[in-house]
Amino acid sequence: MLRAFHDLSSVSVIGVVDIDEQAPGMVLAREFGIRTGRSVEEFASEQITVVFEATGDRQAYEAIRGHLSERTALIPGEVANFMMRLLLEKEGLIHELTITNQKLGVVLNSTHDAMIAINDQGIITLFNAAAERLSGERADEMIGELASVVIPNSRLHVVLESGEPELNQLQVLDTNRIITNRVPVRDEHGNLAGAVAVFRDITEIQTLAEEVTDLKEFRMLLEAIINSTQDAISVVDKEGRGIMINPAYTRLTGLTEMDIIGKPADADIAEGESMHMQVLKTRRPVRGVSMKLGPKRREVLVNVAPIEVDGELKGSVGIVHDISEIKKLTDELNQAKQLIRKLQAKYTFEDIIGTSNEMVMAIEQAKKAAETPATVLLRGESGTGKELFAHAIHNLSARRFNQFIRVNCAALSESLLESELFGYEEGAFTGARRGGKKGLFEEASGGTIFLDEIGELSMHMQAKILRVLQEKEILRVGGAKALPVNARVIAATNVNLERAIQQGQFREDLYYRLNVLPIIIPPMRYRKGDIETISHRLIAKFNEEYGRKVELISPSALVRMRDYSWPGNVRELENAIGRAMIQMKFTETVIEPHHLILYGEAASGVKETTLPVPVAAFHEPEGELQTLDDVVGRAERQHLELVLQKTKGNKTEAAKLLGIAVRSLYYKLEKYGMQ
Repeated sequence: MLRAFHDLSSVSVIGVVDIDEQAPGMVLAREFGIRTGRSVEEFASEQITVVFEATGDRQAYEAIRGHLSERTALIPGEVANFMMRLLLEKEGLIHELTITNQKLGVVLNSTHDAMIAINDQGIITLFNAAAERLSGERADEMIGELASVVIPNSRLHVVLESGEPELNQLQVLDTNRIITNRVPVRDEHGNLAGAVAVFRDITEIQTLAEEVTDLKEFRMLLEAIINSTQDAISVVDKEGRGIMINPAYTRLTGLTEMDIIGKPADADIAEGESMHMQVLKTRRPVRGVSMKLGPKRREVLVNVAPIEVDGELKGSVGIVHDISEIKKLTDELNQAKQLIRKLQAKYTFEDIIGTSNEMVMAIEQAKKAAETPATVLLRGESGTGKELFAHAIHNLSARRFNQFIRVNCAALSESLLESELFGYEEGAFTGARRGGKKGLFEEASGGTIFLDEIGELSMHMQAKILRVLQEKEILRVGGAKALPVNARVIAATNVNLERAIQQGQFREDLYYRLNVLPIIIPPMRYRKGDIETISHRLIAKFNEEYGRKVELISPSALVRMRDYSWPGNVRELENAIGRAMIQMKFTETVIEPHHLILYGEAASGVKETTLPVPVAAFHEPEGELQTLDDVVGRAERQHLELVLQKTKGNKTEAAKLLGIAVRSLYYKLEKYGMQ
């Protein structure tokens, strides 16, 4: 009420009285520079016309009345409250009317059609932005003027007089061709209240029609060129659906337009992944990718490039070359299947999600480590994301433009690992390559080498690694000359190195060389607040891989996930989300608790879901006895299968459950042909 009266120029507010100095009215009065007080007596000497009593208390009303002169009107609280409601309703209506007018103005000024309106007196009341562009006149100069005087060619005054509409009238304005609709406006009683004219410039439409004709001719020419080329061509839209193939494509693959047009980009693939989809995701071309197409499984090489128009992705085009008569894959392609793989670091710190104190500290330590060439030791349980940290450190370091090489120290036998890490000289052993071979430490020179599972190294290999860290040089297998290397070492392990030192399984001097910049990556059970964010990132990833449209995880499913201990950490979370999305129906968009399969819950007593334990039963042929080694071997193989089934093929976890080294597990798997 105070705000409303203060805004009125005809009203002067003398003061506000309240026993509470911090009451909202008192605070506002002080802001407006209005006197305040605790009693009406303080204003008794003033010439007051009206006093509003806002307490609603009858005794307060009588007390105030006693302090006022007879010339002063005292408005009781009930009337004041009623006035307040009226004022609020008025402000609300004014606000709604203002918003409505603003919306209407936005709509009218954003339309492409010009609009002019007059009232029953023939005075212009509406002149939108399109009308300004079309007429060259300003709206503020036209509104309020007689239409018959300022724009007689609009004929609005004629429609107002006749009361008859004039529809689809062609009019030429300068060089523009305009179509006009003029209609009268009537009130609820049917009386003429004004008229409205809507103008549309069809010059642009005619120009567009000519351009469409040109485009049709150009498309026909383009199709003729594509159909006459001997290279097989396929084109998909931005959603990955086929929109064009040429006759050469049909001759090569045996697939017709009926098989391809409107179908997913992988409809023609017999073996391999769709390069169209990869290009649509990355917006980068791919070249020389080998795959097999069509029912005849024709072996081809494909080059695919994105189609962009004015920076907007419209689809991709692929050129397919038949290589069925060219020589088969070379030895270099077979090397791509080796267990130790070399790659460019593909993750950054933006890919690492974490808000817990431990995770934030680990990320900050890793960023500091990236600024130095010092050795980094990543420690944490299996599945916590140690490799992501290694990638991120390399990508933030000054070595990011050089090689990043990952080595799984537990994946190969000691002799093979030594030759891969340090290389070998010609003739060092039977089968050695002529001229020798560079080791991974040499190839990583100037870059980074990531030694994963370093806790699984033998004592002999530990001594070799120690020499590299101390002397910055390596000695090839069969060589006599030390070679300098400049590779930054990032090591990772889930082994308790301090305990391994006490048990004589890890060198103490190597431990101190590795432990220069230790970074502890916390397990999921200590950072459950990150589960929701990580899960949504995984959902987006699997939506692309599986072609799903899952949107989120229900609150009840999140509660269940937060109550779980996640022994497999982020790797297990990824496995659980992927498995849940596979189990969901295509129409479902929310992951619910029943979609989740958490195998670790059985061990903690959350559920009674357990893996069936097969009972070994050995039946020997009658009259034939097997050796003890054969019987033990059968039992060992069966137990290995059970443990690998329980760990979902995770060999590191399986080795932990079996109480053996990962290297020993690989040996046994190779022995029983289980790899």
